[in-house]
Parts: sequence; structure tokens; C-alpha cells
Amino acid sequence: MSPQSGPNPLILLDRALEQCASIISGIGADQAHLPTPCHDWDVATLLHHLVVQDLHNFTVAARGENVDWQASRTVVGADWSHRFRDSAAVLKRTWAAADLNRLIALPGGGEAPLRSRASQQIAEFTVHAWDLTQATGQRVQLDTALAEHSLLWSQRMLRPEFRGRDKTFGIEVPVPEDAPIYDRLAGWFGRDPQWARAKR
Repeated sequence: MSPQSGPNPLILLDRALEQCASIISGIGADQAHLPTPCHDWDVATLLHHLVVQDLHNFTVAARGENVDWQASRTVVGADWSHRFRDSAAVLKRTWAAADLNRLIALPGGGEAPLRSRASQQIAEFTVHAWDLTQATGQRVQLDTALAEHSLLWSQRMLRPEFRGRDKTFGIEVPVPEDAPIYDRLAGWFGRDPQWARAKR
């Protein structure tokens, strides 16, 4: 399937943002320092990552520009729900104005259509939505289509050299092939699907 004929990833990105926004709106101030499945990150740290870093960096990426992933940003503050929704709206508008088929340079050489950056963003928000539900004990029905898309994309993109101690991603946690899709997604991204039970 050519980039020009592929499905519009922005539909799933909108759903990923809405799912994440709904979960974030259910997090109380008293839960800020709860641990999460993300190694060494509590809820407040993960919210900072999503609200301050991801939404800014992903908006830059949606414009087809290069992102400085190490740049420091302001702290998230206590009004994380409104800040997430406001910044998500900016990201959506940026994507809506973008040419999804515009070719952009890849870090390792070569080119890819801009639409490919949307799948990274879908996966990021989908995995971290699961992290937050586990950390805060929210009982919500997570969108399986988002997890299926995220797993399929990341299995093509997440190479072994990206995993390990002091790397971006942890070592894959083996999960049965017939396990629920979010268990498989969590395991692929180095999380223990049974994390919540082990912590409580």
C-alpha cells in the first residue's frame, strides 16, 4: 500500500488523544506520587512527560520539523487535565493542516511520508494511557483498535538496540499470543501486564 493510498492515521490519533484525555481527567491530586509501570516514574512524572513534553514535541513533528527530544520544558502543574486538552487541540489543528504525504528525512537516512509520524504518536498515547489506568486503578474500557495499531506499528519499528538498561525501552516481557491486546502491547513495550496486581 502506497503512502498516498494508506488509511488516514489522524482518525486513530484523535481517538488516542481522547482516550488519554479522559483517563487524565480522572486522576486526582492525591494520586500524583503513585508509582507507574514506567520504571522510576510516578504519576506526576508521567503526566509531565505527556502534557509538557509529548504534546509540544509531537506538534513540532507534525509540522515536519526536527524535534529536540532533550529540550527541557516547564513543569506540568496541577491543572494537567485542562493543559492536556488545550495542547491536544493544538496538535490536532497542526495535523489537520499538514500534508500527510509530504516526504520527510529519517534520522538514519532515507525518507518517509509525514503520516508515519502519526503512528508513533498513537502508540505513545495508547501505551501511556494503559500505564495511567494501572497506576491509578481506573476501570475503563480501553480502545482495542488503538492497541492493535500501536502493536503492529511498533513491532516493525522498535529494534533490539533500542532496548535495555538506560535505553528508551525496556526488555520485552513475554506474553502469550492469545493474551488480551493491551497485555501484549504492554509486554512488547517492556511492561509487566500483571504490574497492578503485583503492586497492590
